[in-house]
Amino acid sequence: MTDGGVLTGFTVAVTAERRRDEMAALLHRRGARVVTASTISIVQLADDDALHAATAACIGLAPDLVIATTGFGFRGWLEAAEGWGLGEKLREVLGRARIIARGPKPCGAVRAAGLTEEWAAKTEASEEVLERLLADGVSGRRITVQEHGEPQTEFVAALRAAGAAVVEVPVYRWVPPLDTTPVRRLVDQVTAGQIDAVTFTSAPAVKSFLRLAGDDLGCVLDRFRSGTLAACVGPVTAAPLVELDVPVVMPERFRLGALIKTVADELPQRSVKLRVAGGTLEVRGHAVLIDGEPRALAPAAMSILASLAARPGVVVSKDQLIASLPRGNDGHAVDVAVARLRTALGSGLLIETVIKRGYRLRVDEAV
Repeated sequence: MTDGGVLTGFTVAVTAERRRDEMAALLHRRGARVVTASTISIVQLADDDALHAATAACIGLAPDLVIATTGFGFRGWLEAAEGWGLGEKLREVLGRARIIARGPKPCGAVRAAGLTEEWAAKTEASEEVLERLLADGVSGRRITVQEHGEPQTEFVAALRAAGAAVVEVPVYRWVPPLDTTPVRRLVDQVTAGQIDAVTFTSAPAVKSFLRLAGDDLGCVLDRFRSGTLAACVGPVTAAPLVELDVPVVMPERFRLGALIKTVADELPQRSVKLRVAGGTLEVRGHAVLIDGEPRALAPAAMSILASLAARPGVVVSKDQLIASLPRGNDGHAVDVAVARLRTALGSGLLIETVIKRGYRLRVDEAV
């Protein structure tokens, strides 16, 4: 199997709206089956009265400090100002202010605008920015805060309590998706064990997914704790899951490409690898690799194989195998699934029938 197929046999969900297609393409390129379900929608406020008023207030305030929280939002703010004929005035004001960036993405937007940031938070967390500002002292300072999808209530309140005059700039808002059907479908797939990893690129996306899970939230969390990989772009995104005792993986560099690489590195390590009949059998989410070559299986056959591979060499009863089938059924359904599994594997010798007891996977050893 080539590096391009490192995720062959795995199903990965993308919950992002922005750059969704880019993420899906990167995963497809690595062989993954991709499910997309945007858990939040971004509403631009370029024509919003509140943004126009906040921009005018920022220009009038002539801030000492400007907090750039997202690259997307900072660029959108400047573009909206240009559309209102306020672009030049806003750039002049920003050029005289000290600019603090909440991570490298807003840094890029600041520099692309011909401006320079004084400092950037390594953790990309508002808490780090606030800690630094309060340590430096903000009493009497005029501060503009570019919001990132929702009001920064506690952040702004802390600055005002410390004596700062603050203008909030709402560039866009995060709202639930108009059509929640894809998210509900993803919840069903996660609870059914059909998703190997779910990727998240923002904390609001995580919160929205958990909220839309509704009555199935407990099952979703159990899946995250027992098998489905929760992959987050950074600690800020991961925080809502960590608070619920969900294990997460994240890249060292908080970038989408690094997130995809983390998924590509992690999932193959979680597969079951066995020596069977002198060859290597690797069980993945919806496919099996035999000596590195993928063979797609129907859901029922895949469920049977996963159950047998979980207890290699051990007889698994029909009742246990019935319970593992996607829709339950009966002993006949197990026999049919085993027959199809043998055909798909290309050998009837790999799965042994133990009369009146069940089936077992013939193995040499685990690898």
